[in-house]
Amino acid sequence: MLLNYFFFLMFYFAFIIFFNFKSHVLMMLLTLEFMSLIILLMVWDLLMIFTWELSLMVYFIIILVCEAVMGLVVFMFLIRSHGSDYMKPFSLFLC
Repeated sequence: MLLNYFFFLMFYFAFIIFFNFKSHVLMMLLTLEFMSLIILLMVWDLLMIFTWELSLMVYFIIILVCEAVMGLVVFMFLIRSHGSDYMKPFSLFLC
């Protein structure tokens, strides 16, 4: 149970970092990936406690990989169109 509190604390810190670095898109993408990995660890811990099937983990990992690839594609298009990953907060609405 202590491990779940540790995961929640890590998720909370990642959430704070996500909202503090809104001007750099790469930092936002890395923080989102970190948050999704924490959720993966939480689900894995719950599945180990209740001894459910681990095939759910395979599906979740596939979704995480697809989400990461889509984030990198959007990041590459953003770099090509704007020249850097530094974005002013209101200029994200213009993309």
